[in-house]
Amino acid sequence: MRFAAGVDVGSTQTKAIIINGEKEIVARALVDTGANVTKAGENGFLEACRVANITPRDVGFVVGTGYGRYKITFGNVQMTEITCHARGAHFIFPHTRTVIDMGGQDSKAISVGHKGEVSDFVMNDKCAAGTGRFLSNAADVLGMTLDTIGPLSLTAKNPVKLTTVCTVFVEADILSHLVQGKIAEDILGGVHQAIARRTISLARRINIDPEVTVTGGVARNVGMVAALEAVLGMKLNISPDSQFTGALGAAIFALEKLGDSFESNIWREGLCK
Repeated sequence: MRFAAGVDVGSTQTKAIIINGEKEIVARALVDTGANVTKAGENGFLEACRVANITPRDVGFVVGTGYGRYKITFGNVQMTEITCHARGAHFIFPHTRTVIDMGGQDSKAISVGHKGEVSDFVMNDKCAAGTGRFLSNAADVLGMTLDTIGPLSLTAKNPVKLTTVCTVFVEADILSHLVQGKIAEDILGGVHQAIARRTISLARRINIDPEVTVTGGVARNVGMVAALEAVLGMKLNISPDSQFTGALGAAIFALEKLGDSFESNIWREGLCK
């Protein structure tokens, strides 16, 4: 049995996927990235191997991606997360033509060709507006968890209008609404709407062609998905593996690069100890 792996070292979490020769997912792993990026990549990969009940030697090729891809010392090749998200989204939803990737620290919009190739992209990597960090800050101010704010935002009757989508000033903005007597549901409704407008505005710098697939950890937030759909005026593709899309795309590339020989993985011996 041939195995290939993709390891996506993100700013907040590291994802690993192992697939077999039939492009079937045999293992997933999710670990916090933390301060040691190299260790996070190793831990994610080893956890995926444990779940698959194989050893690192059984994996013939590893592609690293994400912002920490060059720190994946056991990887064979590094590829950009833009390329991997496009390929992973196309694999899950073959008619994908636009990818909106919402991660912990940045967001991207990617135009995808009919074979899963990148034809254009735009990204917001200088500001945390429209990212998981913005949502996390909003949750902290309200004393809530990330898992609860999405569903609660859907119950908003009168969503507030934020004066800023700057992560630095969102705390002051939310506190101002609380002082005015606004309830958490309406504040969160406003937060999600503001992020959705910001994200779709970014995406419109390229052609937004259907089907549109959302990737990244923020895709798990039902309130965010609903807000994006309302602004865009169309249904979005959401997969249970949205958070793993980059790692999945990397694993697919790894399988394509994997030959019949397993000689190239002998130098991963250290991970087996």
